[in-house]
Amino acid sequence: MKKSRGVLVLVLTVIVTALLIFTTAVGFGPTGTGAAKNIKTGLDLSGGVSITYQASKESPTEDEMSDTIYKLQKRVEQYSTEAQVYKEGDNRIIVEIPGVTDANKILEELGKPGSLYFIAHKDSEGNENYSYDAATGEYKLNKTIEEIEADGGIVLTGTDVKDAKAAVSQDDLSNKVNVVSLSFTKEGTKKFAEATKSAYEAGKDSIGIYYDGSFVSVPNVQSEIKDGNAQIDGMASAEEAENLASTIRIGGLKLELTELRSSVVAAQLGEEAISTSLLAAAIGLALIILFMIVVYRIPGLVSGIALIIYVCLDLIALNAFDLTLTLQGIAGIILSIGMAVDANVIIYARIQEEIAAGKSVRTALQNGFKKAFSAIFDGNITTLIAAFVLNWMGSGSVKGFAQTLALGIVLSMFTALVISRYVMYAAYAVGIKDEKFYGKRKERTPIRFLQKKKVFFAISILMIVSGPIAMMAFKG
Repeated sequence: MKKSRGVLVLVLTVIVTALLIFTTAVGFGPTGTGAAKNIKTGLDLSGGVSITYQASKESPTEDEMSDTIYKLQKRVEQYSTEAQVYKEGDNRIIVEIPGVTDANKILEELGKPGSLYFIAHKDSEGNENYSYDAATGEYKLNKTIEEIEADGGIVLTGTDVKDAKAAVSQDDLSNKVNVVSLSFTKEGTKKFAEATKSAYEAGKDSIGIYYDGSFVSVPNVQSEIKDGNAQIDGMASAEEAENLASTIRIGGLKLELTELRSSVVAAQLGEEAISTSLLAAAIGLALIILFMIVVYRIPGLVSGIALIIYVCLDLIALNAFDLTLTLQGIAGIILSIGMAVDANVIIYARIQEEIAAGKSVRTALQNGFKKAFSAIFDGNITTLIAAFVLNWMGSGSVKGFAQTLALGIVLSMFTALVISRYVMYAAYAVGIKDEKFYGKRKERTPIRFLQKKKVFFAISILMIVSGPIAMMAFKG
């Protein structure tokens, strides 16, 4: 690398580092886009509502439970994108919605999962199953659900619905309109084709969508639909379309669920613990950087810069990918920070070994990164695989830990193998070429090393206990 390019790399590194620090600390715009304060927190950090449902079926299959959890997750995401739905035992499902405090309102809006019916307007004798009530401005049933079902008036149930999504379409005049797109299962496609054929032949009659005691939509059938895909138009807004789609999704659960209990959960840690954790993290990070500088000198300083960049990128990525930060997620971040430091230690130890073997600083830098790559790559990839398995097989807080760990691993490899490398080469290019700046390693036994480096050993111990010390000091 030429000197001019080295200067450019160092200047850009300073600018980028400052920009990342500003982004995580303050953010941009009136809402502070990208700032750490905007990271969404889980139930244990911010509190919220917890609801436990039990399937009416005593021994539901694994497919029924997984399908129910998936659709219920889609429904509760309207309240909070960090809401979590997971299985407990054989037939129970827990819903956790951070950041909300009114459990009764949530339960009222959620309704009774798994109680969606598509009802034909008229029965086999031409009598109306439902009619429009001018007094209330709503449709109402003229019979009970049981009577309509016995007469064959329920043409589909929620289990026949494969998916429901809000979308934007065009009408005959090429105007954009909000619609709800429906897709049906194989069995549902057959039932819907028969139902739409009968309704269309009866003069474009309607099929009412009935959920949890009331009609949510009563669309008229414009044609026979055979392919299992339909659209409901007439939505006044995108929000109305999304609400109808999410209602159909939760009503289309394979299992009917009964509420066992619900409660407002207070944050287990809260704002005080978050502030304490930030203080402990800042102290620990400062001590790590100090330790690296004392031991590895210029490479240690570079690793400190790379570590700051890593932490900022990690926090920004949590915002960008809309990940939820939980107590377990914080553990994943801390673990990945340790791995980021470990990667730099491996590289710089290799560089010192090369210098001790008589190689020039330039050759030592090249060989250090080259020889350390396989060790760093293999170690991180195996951990990344474990994180993917945890995310795939786990649920709830386990997923939070796996996601933050995986994100941290990817970013730590990038900062260690790319940023550190370029900054080190840039430092060499601008004239920092003396071996003494790279902490030349001498042959020594581990015992003698500890004897001569007691101060480093003390710093290491202090790094380990800095978190608890900071937390106690903050609370005191």
